[in-house]
Amino acid sequence: MAERDPGGSRIDDLESKLRVHRDAIDALDRGMLERLNERAAHAKAIGALKAGSGGPAYRPEREAQVLARLAAHNMGPLSNEAVTGVFRQVMSACLALEQTLRVAYLGPAGTFSHAAVARQFGQFVDAVPCATIDEIFRAGEGGQADYAVVPVENSTEGAVGRTLDLMCTTELSICGEINLRVQQNLLSNGSALDGVVRVYSHAQSLAQCAQWLSRHLPGAERVPVSSNAEAARLAALEEGAGAIAGDIAASIYGLGVLAAHIEDEPNNTTRFWVLGRQVVAASGSDKTSLVMSAPNRPGAVHALLEPFARYGVSMTRFESRPARTGLWEYLFFVDLSGHRDDAPVAAALRELAATAPFLKLLGSYPAALG
Repeated sequence: MAERDPGGSRIDDLESKLRVHRDAIDALDRGMLERLNERAAHAKAIGALKAGSGGPAYRPEREAQVLARLAAHNMGPLSNEAVTGVFRQVMSACLALEQTLRVAYLGPAGTFSHAAVARQFGQFVDAVPCATIDEIFRAGEGGQADYAVVPVENSTEGAVGRTLDLMCTTELSICGEINLRVQQNLLSNGSALDGVVRVYSHAQSLAQCAQWLSRHLPGAERVPVSSNAEAARLAALEEGAGAIAGDIAASIYGLGVLAAHIEDEPNNTTRFWVLGRQVVAASGSDKTSLVMSAPNRPGAVHALLEPFARYGVSMTRFESRPARTGLWEYLFFVDLSGHRDDAPVAAALRELAATAPFLKLLGSYPAALG
């Protein structure tokens, strides 16, 4: 009688257990595919109805409501970030059945601005790189892009002045916001950290990773370039070179990640605005942004802000910036919690409009998730 191989028995038992789960996954995948196409058919029908009425294909408030509802009902084991990331791509693919959106951003391809476009719109859009912030605004204003994504502020570097200046005169309004964690990686076409003798990156990124570089690559030359994407492009062409950039640059330029998350400040975040031509309805979790001036007299700013306190409207951001109209004159950029149509916000804005020498409502839009 032949002896049974105990090792083979264990392997057969493992394969049997794996097969149960794999068969279940295959069945679930088929069901998910059917439901995804069923969802896409409804989205396509909605697109046809909206096209007949002239409504926009992209509805930021609707997408925000869907993602918030999914996060609220998520029981795991997938994280809310994973769930919303998956459904962002689903909504992006469904929207592309109606219209492929063109979205302008600060290029070239592979920048954190490019990553912000992917975070907000998914992969199924035509991302249009622009050389400057001014060019992004022109693309949106001139119709070369349906939407424009512009950086507003960074948690360590502060406000992006050019964006704020252009918001004072543009006809575009804010449709959404994106909070993007700036996670820096050391990229290279080599396989060993000690083989990197030169590191390319934008000057800000080199500064944000200075402590890590001093500890791990003290002898490497640090070379500032125009963007992290340009750094990745150069590193891909040169032996012994590395680049500090994000994940999207690694995939575009075919580089490996030698070290991940090397930023000295782990909570470094850049905020972006999505600009377009539509007025966005309330989503239930919104912000309102405005810019105003104050009369040149004592207590003038306090008087302008007092209605917000009286109506219980919270300010999440207040920043002054020199106006271009004269010496020592300032504009004040304000972010409020709530939508312009919410009763407390609307009441405060009515009073502000009656007293502020200059007031421009920049937009009401869904607050970024997370």
